[in-house]
Amino acid sequence: MKILKRALLVVGLITVCAVSINAVQQDEEGASNGEKKNTITKGNSNKSVAASYRIEALPMPDNLEFAGETVPLEDPDVHERMDRELLVNTYWQSNALLLMKRAHKYFPLIEQVLKEEGVPEDFKYLAVIESGLTQAVSPARAIGFWQIMEGTGKEYGLEINDNVDERYHIEKSTRVASDYLKKAKERFGSWTLAAASYNAGQYGIDKQLERQKVSDYYDLLLGEETGRYVFRILAVKEIMNHPEKYGFNFDEDDLYQPIPVNKVKVDTVVKDFPDFAEKFGINYKILKVHNPWLRDDHLKNASRKTYYIDIPEEGYYPPAK
Repeated sequence: MKILKRALLVVGLITVCAVSINAVQQDEEGASNGEKKNTITKGNSNKSVAASYRIEALPMPDNLEFAGETVPLEDPDVHERMDRELLVNTYWQSNALLLMKRAHKYFPLIEQVLKEEGVPEDFKYLAVIESGLTQAVSPARAIGFWQIMEGTGKEYGLEINDNVDERYHIEKSTRVASDYLKKAKERFGSWTLAAASYNAGQYGIDKQLERQKVSDYYDLLLGEETGRYVFRILAVKEIMNHPEKYGFNFDEDDLYQPIPVNKVKVDTVVKDFPDFAEKFGINYKILKVHNPWLRDDHLKNASRKTYYIDIPEEGYYPPAK
């Protein structure tokens, strides 16, 4: 048995040496022919990493604006900060493509509400960077597309309890965000500063403007998160508006599609949402997908408040089983 083990060991060592010598010879041959050494050898083919994947510097757009307000790209600091966010968001390809897919589904509703509320359409990109257009919950318990805290939500009229949480209601939470942003615009006179205040708070921005004796977001020295905040919005806007320029290729069929819904009026107790859903030919999961603000499997509604529950039009989902 020992003799067999030694024999196998010797054979293994000879094989390793042969492979190593062969690899060295291939490297030397490549080098002598003027080829790069950073090659991947697989079978009989050599494939350069650089030939299959390239990371390139991105040209800065000639001009950028947010909500009609010009970005001073001639400022070297602003230029570098903008470049950083373009690079980060372009080369995080999977995330950027997911955002584009989701945007096709949710932007029509958000755009409609922003227009009705008199808020520039560019603020839809604020929702993108806040939540990735998902019903996200932050460690601080900010919730929904617009990442609204409980106190803020209640202050602006949202119902928030164990049974109903309207921070998850896309239309209603967009209206709350719009109200906040309009008040911030009135306070600061600038949509850009209003956007920054969504992250740092209106008092926080006001304090820094007074302390630093400036009046423009791009002149402020801010903490890491708020200092990047508007630039992240701008980068997402630029990439999503010009996807091919940044290497993203897709057809409309690749994007997530908005699903038409009918609004069903409910002003009574609903004892069991699985049974309620079945009446409309869908299951409980689909009901909650379209109404994430319903937080339980029933609706108490002792006050007989009127709610409108979204029911997807027939034919978009398989029949409930």
